[in-house]
Amino acid sequence: MRFSICVMADVDEIGFFSHAEALGYDSVWVTDSQMLFSDCYAVLALAAQQTRRIRLGPGVAICGTRIPPVHVAAMATLNRLAPGRVHLGVGTGNTATRSMGRPPMRIAEYAEHLRVMRGLLRGEPVDYARDGLTRPIKMLIREKKYMSLEPPIPLYVSGFGPRAMELAGQYGDGLVFAIPPRGVPPAEALSHAQAGARRAGRSLENFHTAALTNVVLLDPGEPADSERVIRTVGPNVMASVYYFYDAVHERGIEPPPFLRRIWARYCALVEEVPRKYRHFRTHEGHYTYLHPGEAELIDAELIRATCLVGEADELIERIRELERGGLRELMFATGVDEKWRFSDEFARRVMARY
Repeated sequence: MRFSICVMADVDEIGFFSHAEALGYDSVWVTDSQMLFSDCYAVLALAAQQTRRIRLGPGVAICGTRIPPVHVAAMATLNRLAPGRVHLGVGTGNTATRSMGRPPMRIAEYAEHLRVMRGLLRGEPVDYARDGLTRPIKMLIREKKYMSLEPPIPLYVSGFGPRAMELAGQYGDGLVFAIPPRGVPPAEALSHAQAGARRAGRSLENFHTAALTNVVLLDPGEPADSERVIRTVGPNVMASVYYFYDAVHERGIEPPPFLRRIWARYCALVEEVPRKYRHFRTHEGHYTYLHPGEAELIDAELIRATCLVGEADELIERIRELERGGLRELMFATGVDEKWRFSDEFARRVMARY
């Protein structure tokens, strides 16, 4: 099992990458939300120059805000700085697009984006349609200058629903998905990827699986909703609530059962803001802070519904079960100052004993 961290892109905290490398983490993934954080590729370039071993990549880069050649050029440039230790994680966009009041990319457009990106990463000519004009394009790299597609840059496709998971099998070298409690077991995710691979006539040999999750490492006897826990993962917990606020209001569905206890209170907080600005309110604290009134909504039940929770022995056993099911990389997200301490605690109490 690889252990990794997903951080919010912060150009002032490049030292965290060396910190994670020294602790033995495999990778640091960097978020791509242009309205909230530093530019992910600028942060990754600085991190590449400050590290020697750790793998680096966007977690995940958003297809709806950059065209395929721009993503590939950025990654090929990083591959010059840190050859063989970069990966391209891509997704349709949630916070990055919703913070502009726009929905994520639709699945058909996502599939086309991935098709073009896969061809470009392999140095192949590929037909590319834009603004009603279709032309073949390829990365025009001469004399091995400027950027490099060698060693090959793996393409990890983010998919949280069956159709997106199938696209990972069709076009990707790996899948980024959500595990329980808010996601699916690795075997189920892999079955969807395999369906996509069969459709494309591909084999999933050496296919990578990475889970993005929230982790709560409890001290002995500590309650799941202690003040320390809420301070550390409260913004992560509320990110799940933000996600369903958009889904409920756009699709006219009921909130999921785990949110119904707090739903009216949460909606009342959001609706203090004029309707046209609510997409600011729901996303501006993404993984980084809590708005007034949100901490009071978070209890042990909500934390257990959105996070992988337990003392060290319990987490180790749950991670082993995930690995037996086919998971290859466990990545936890963090955007608070406690990430320095938590990454150290997790490395010492879980990774060192795994």
